[in-house]
This record gives sequence, structure tokens and C-alpha cells, in this order.
Amino acid sequence: MKPLLSEELLRELNAGFETEHPREIVRWALEGSGLERVSLASAFQAEGTAVMHMASQIRPGVGVLFLDTGFHFEETLAHKERIAELLGVSVADVRGEHTPASQAAAFGERLYESDPEKCCDVNKVKPMLEALRALDCWVTAYRRDSSPTRANAAFVSCYELEPGKSIVKVNPMAAWRREDTLRYLEEHGLPLNPLYEIGYASIGCAPCSRVRFHGENEREGRWAGLSKWECGIQQIGEREAKA
Repeated sequence: MKPLLSEELLRELNAGFETEHPREIVRWALEGSGLERVSLASAFQAEGTAVMHMASQIRPGVGVLFLDTGFHFEETLAHKERIAELLGVSVADVRGEHTPASQAAAFGERLYESDPEKCCDVNKVKPMLEALRALDCWVTAYRRDSSPTRANAAFVSCYELEPGKSIVKVNPMAAWRREDTLRYLEEHGLPLNPLYEIGYASIGCAPCSRVRFHGENEREGRWAGLSKWECGIQQIGEREAKA
């Protein structure tokens, strides 16, 4: 299967994007890539809000995938509605086959504690894979410095999502730091999820997120006490980009 982007082009793009503003990387994804079916994916955290704002200035009504797991904080869901209305983006709620109640009936109560990998697979990985099948490219808000698992993230990668299906992933925020993001949001008058104000640094499902303690990595408040840094959606089918 021929990839959507050649290895040579990937190398050129990744080298050039090191000095570009994330806005220009978003612009490339939406206008310069030549890819037709492009969507953002966001959990409506700080970085995602910045990317959505950039994208909405380039393509009004741009599509955004939101994983509605059934376990989000009420604050996150309210913030999602506020940002969607403010920016005019078109949010598609991506859901798995289970509600919290049917998940408990199928796998037992508190699957997020007894088997967090299974819980993420059911509520995030499988539904996101299904959504990505309809796309040529997805745009995330991944930052290299947010966790060790993201330290080598490329701006653009192209990989086989599954046999016979290639997809491009774009990480326009890869080289930014949290302070860059917060500065951007302040400059543009964009609100934050109120959970940041009480100490959350990375906000996912409520049962698997807590405030960050002093000295901890940004994502150590996720799946606290476990050797788990990611839910798995960023690694769906992905192979290391040769860039």
C-alpha cells in the first residue's frame, strides 16, 4: 500500500516545522496537505483549545472528534459546550458500545480500577479507531514535554492505521510548552477548563484523573499509582515515523 506521504516529504516537513508557529502547521494540515478528510481530535484541554482556535480561523466550522466516554467531569462537558459555541467548531461525540451501566454489567463495577487498560480500550481506543477509519488525517494537541512517552513526537507522521488503511497524524503543538499554550489562550481571551484552577494539570476521565502534586510530571495525575501514561488513542496502529 502506498503511504499518503512519502518518507522524504515527512523528513522535509518535520525539519521545517521545528521553527514554525503551530498555526502554520494547522494551516498545512487543513489547506496545504492535499488531504481531503481532515479532523481535529480534542479532549478540550488547554492545548486542544488553542489548536481549535487556530483551526477555526483557517476553516470555520472545522470538525472536532471528542471521545465521550461517559466518565468525564461535568466541568469538562460544560467547557466543551462553551468552547464549541465560542469557536463555532463542529463537534462529533465519539462513543463506544457501552454506557457506564452496561460496561459494569458486562465487565463488573469500576473497570477503570480493576483493568484500566481494558476500560481505555472499550471507551477510547476502539471508538476512536472506528472514527479514524473515515479520515485521511487527524490533528492532535500532543506536546513533547508533557510526558516521557511523547518526548519524540513528530509534527507529522504517516502510518498504517490497519491493513490497507494509511493515515496522517499532525501534532502542531509538539514543540510548545505549557506556558506557551497559556500565553496564547490569554492573548486570545480563551477560557480554560475550571479544573485547572484547583490543581489539575492533565484532565481525562474523572475516575482516572487527580490534581498534580508538587514536583510531579504533568501527566502523573492520570492513572495515579500505575505504570500507565497513555490511554492508547495516540498510539492506535502507529509506527515510528522515519523522520
